[in-house]
Amino acid sequence: MTATDLERVLEINEANVPEVGPVDMDRLRFLVEESAFSLVVDVDGVVAGFCVVLAKGSSYDSVNYVWFMERYDDVLYLDRVAFDAAAQGQGLGSALYNEVDRRLAGQALGLTLEVNVDPPNEPSLAFHRKHGYVEVGRQMSKGIEVSLMHKPAQ
Repeated sequence: MTATDLERVLEINEANVPEVGPVDMDRLRFLVEESAFSLVVDVDGVVAGFCVVLAKGSSYDSVNYVWFMERYDDVLYLDRVAFDAAAQGQGLGSALYNEVDRRLAGQALGLTLEVNVDPPNEPSLAFHRKHGYVEVGRQMSKGIEVSLMHKPAQ
């Protein structure tokens, strides 16, 4: 992800609320700067999706990030993943997760994230289970109950 991608990333993020949390441009820049890595999925020269991955030690104040960092020493936190509606259902999410896994290969790091359970996000829960994530807890986050999920190091 580059600075020139941020406007499009923000647009995609906001179109996917409440599945991902809302952010403004300043907050998005902060997340990208704090990230271990941030990736975009490019389809025919247009950003169609993105993810932001954070390591331990960030000053990020998300209650979900804090929950994981208090309990795990050997993980990264997948803060947000979102795709343009037109790009969904084409296998791009799996390709993006495969790239994240590739970047973690050999580092002995698991990956953590949360998925909404109330209101439910059943497609995301099923997707993450298929990709090896298991629920390790639940909590309320800004009025939304989330499933806290972990995928061990590969």
